[in-house]
Amino acid sequence: MTRAVVRGVGHYLPDRIMPNAEFEERLETSDEWIRSRTGIERRHIAAEGQLTSDLAIRAAQAALADAGMDADRIDAIVLATSTPDYTFPSVATMVQAGLGMTRGFAFDVQAVCAGFVFALANANGLILSGQAKCVLVIGAETFSRILDWDDRGTCVLFGDGAGALVLEAEEGAGTSADRGILSSDLNSDGRYKDLLHVDGGVSSTGTAGHLRMQGNAVFRHAVEKLASTAHLALEKAGLTAGDVDWIVPHQANLRIISATAQRMQVPMERVVVTVQDHGNTSAASIPLALSVGKQRGQIHEGNLIVTEAIGGGLTWGSVVLRW
Repeated sequence: MTRAVVRGVGHYLPDRIMPNAEFEERLETSDEWIRSRTGIERRHIAAEGQLTSDLAIRAAQAALADAGMDADRIDAIVLATSTPDYTFPSVATMVQAGLGMTRGFAFDVQAVCAGFVFALANANGLILSGQAKCVLVIGAETFSRILDWDDRGTCVLFGDGAGALVLEAEEGAGTSADRGILSSDLNSDGRYKDLLHVDGGVSSTGTAGHLRMQGNAVFRHAVEKLASTAHLALEKAGLTAGDVDWIVPHQANLRIISATAQRMQVPMERVVVTVQDHGNTSAASIPLALSVGKQRGQIHEGNLIVTEAIGGGLTWGSVVLRW
């Protein structure tokens, strides 16, 4: 049975680090308030003129270097973002050009914070169907460009960054012991649009708009839906939470991460947490956490990993993979 196996992982963060203390100068908030409610201590902010594609190219180059591959090995790029450089062309095609690729195909996926999970599932489908043998999967965001910097309920939560994985086809035995993506579970429900959305767009206002969120309602949906999708994906793979070596969750809020792990009955010692350093980087947060987890020496070949995320839409889902 063909499996989509991780060959390399990498990430990139903008140089500018914005600590919580900067918000104290102009908002009614504090470092203690932000830390206690979110776990976030700092985030990275893209420089003026630094685009989502710039971050994505750097993350892709890091993943290719980790895989020991040149860009000409890549058949396809699937890139998750909600903050593209332009309405079109896609960020993925700009990454393709930036890497010097003159073959293959590239496209964007938009599922907000769940975008990377959706991108992984799409990349897996391309490999299993034979459309591609080697796929670069990227999550990249410049959420700082759509924040209302006077809204303390949202602007303190988000940051900019990018992460990438290289997936390649490999034959497995067709069991849960195989390396690679073992299962996925994707969901959406458009009835919950108003809970997390941007109040602008090309056909509605003609402007980018600002992020708006009903935080308490999103929290309630997140904990229930994240635990549920993770269990469903594990069940599809014939596994249980007891088999999991690492949960690598969407890094939105430490309270959500902790509550979801508790529902899954997985101790926090087996959860990769990076939210304190990056904030919520939306579609970039899971590949960022995977890359950092590998750099820390947490993630090793053969580890069973569950990734799960929820974003505007609402969209949510999970992927089970063996590293």
